[in-house]
Amino acid sequence: MDASPHILIVDDSADIREPLARYLVKSGMRVTAADGGNEMRRALKSSAIDLVVLDIMMPGEDGLSLCRMLRETTDLPVILLTAMAEDTDRVVGLEIGADDYVTKPFNPRELLARIKAVLRRSRSLPPHAAEPETRRLRFDRWTLDTARREISTDDGIAVALSTTEFRLLSTFVRRPHMVLSREQLLDLTSGRSLEPFERSIDNQVSRLRKKIEADPKSPTIIKTVWGGGYVLACDVEEAGR
Repeated sequence: MDASPHILIVDDSADIREPLARYLVKSGMRVTAADGGNEMRRALKSSAIDLVVLDIMMPGEDGLSLCRMLRETTDLPVILLTAMAEDTDRVVGLEIGADDYVTKPFNPRELLARIKAVLRRSRSLPPHAAEPETRRLRFDRWTLDTARREISTDDGIAVALSTTEFRLLSTFVRRPHMVLSREQLLDLTSGRSLEPFERSIDNQVSRLRKKIEADPKSPTIIKTVWGGGYVLACDVEEAGR
């Protein structure tokens, strides 16, 4: 079986789609090309795709809509192509889960380097446990309700979580006792950002600790692993309804 990465290019412009496909094939990759959303869906059903290169500016379903759909239904890495000089589209794309972006006109060699970097990063992420049937997971003295996106104590006191806090806590709860680096946590919670410091994992962990730790300065639930990252240092079990 061919182990080379299978890249899906989605771009309505044949002048971009076809030369790029030829370049990637010459660079040792398998390539499927699609001119829009319908062909993209057919390719995803018929082939095992490793990464999607997705143009933003397309008639009908644009790249942002397709990226949102991909993020809701798959874990496939996505690199956006944009001809826009403004930041708006690329910022929105990253916010909805794209892994990277390249601005047109682009150097195919640069895009190839970004494809390889995203593939390396996505393949280094630890697998998460299968989603449990229950939506309530217990750890330490807390129960996480994934439907309500809140945590509650044994005595029933509920604490609301922000979207960022919920994603971060869910990532830890699905991987108890697994050391996660800061880069892995960034990828698992929200993908790449234009300004990584704006969503520093250290700051996010600090805010989450203030909600779940008895003493945030001496944490016992989410512990720091010096030189490694963070770990959820307690068991996780399904909770009753």
